Amino acid sequence: MVPGQPATIHITELEMTAAPKQSLPFPVNIQTALMRVVDIPPAYYRFLYLQVGRRWHWVDRLRLDDEALAAVLHDKRNCVTVLYVNGAPAGFFEVLHVDQDTVELTHFGLFERALGLGLGKWFLLQALYGCWSYGPKVVKVQTNNLDHPRAIQLYQRFGFSPVATREDQLVPLTEEEMLELVRKL
Repeated sequence: MVPGQPATIHITELEMTAAPKQSLPFPVNIQTALMRVVDIPPAYYRFLYLQVGRRWHWVDRLRLDDEALAAVLHDKRNCVTVLYVNGAPAGFFEVLHVDQDTVELTHFGLFERALGLGLGKWFLLQALYGCWSYGPKVVKVQTNNLDHPRAIQLYQRFGFSPVATREDQLVPLTEEEMLELVRKL
């Protein structure tokens, strides 16, 4: 991908209509904590978003100014939960309570330092428990061809089914945009 140049991405929308029935053991030999972040500061959110999304080309929220990002993050329907491993942030998930019947897992992922610790499936299950705690009829998630190669497979393992596909344009961050982001952190 060329910074600043549009690239076509293939998006898959998935839905699940029943809460997951499986359980997974709590990760051993590491200390973990999940904490919901109420009124998350935009700079902290950008840090989380960059740490998780950099390798997957997440850019949408990074292009929002502080005011617009704060409006999204502080919307009462939005919830950000951070995973801590051995005392430091290691991932996050974000849930949007769209309406009474629909919840969307809008963001989910681990920091690179947390990969290979056996947390991925357990963490996704915790995110899904968070989604289903709202009592929706459907939980939605989107992924694209820039995501982890087994993302769709993992979502399906937990009960999601693909319901639609589409193409969209993604414009990777330029060096100037990245420098501006670093200044905001």
